[in-house]
Amino acid sequence: MGGGAHLLDPYQPGRGFLRSMPAQCKIVAAFGYVICVVVTPITAGWAFGVHLLVLASLCALARLRPLFVIRRLAVEIPFLAFAAALPFVVPGPRVELLGLGLSRPGLEQAFGLLARATLGLMTVIVLAATTPANDLLAGLERLRLPPVIIAVASFMIRYSGLVVDQMRRMGVARRSRGHEPRSLRATGVLAASLGNLFIRSYERGERVHLAMLARGYSGTMPAATPIVSPRPGQWATASALVVLGVVVAVAGRSLDLGVAS
Repeated sequence: MGGGAHLLDPYQPGRGFLRSMPAQCKIVAAFGYVICVVVTPITAGWAFGVHLLVLASLCALARLRPLFVIRRLAVEIPFLAFAAALPFVVPGPRVELLGLGLSRPGLEQAFGLLARATLGLMTVIVLAATTPANDLLAGLERLRLPPVIIAVASFMIRYSGLVVDQMRRMGVARRSRGHEPRSLRATGVLAASLGNLFIRSYERGERVHLAMLARGYSGTMPAATPIVSPRPGQWATASALVVLGVVVAVAGRSLDLGVAS
């Protein structure tokens, strides 16, 4: 895949049954477990603790280094700023915490946002770290995802390295001409560079598409990797993870209703 795979393919080589499972099984299990996390009530803190324990066990089973997972979780930092504002802006009963009057519903919503975002992202991290990008695309194709979406995702992975490399060369060209972005006045130059990059990327996409049509492209990409049919035991393993998530979510909601009544 070239440079694009380095940027958008966080696959970690290794051994184990998680890496040997067909991609479609892991995709279904990850999607189902994320749904279970989302429907878990925010007042059931223990349920989110169980979800975290399950995902931490999967990370350990996949032999993912804690530092690797933490670095990948950094993408949710913008959610932290939004969640931090909820206890101050959401109306409702107030509670004292460290000398500050905070909204109780706001605290609950902030916890729910952070917990769900973190657990959902951890699920995606495990999926991406144990499945090469080519296998993910093959699994999505096996799950009958529209071919145009698979083609777009494939090209995004392939050519992201070229786009980033061109952006780096444009930065070198600006600095060689004496441009040093030290104030907000440099925003206009940066915006013009991004616009130029977009036009070049669009033109490259058109040229690639014309080249593909000249070579007989009919709307579907050839399989980059052989498609492996899952065994019943592998589907059972994937289903077991979803069933576990359903049990935790249902138990959390049942206990929450029992406490409320």
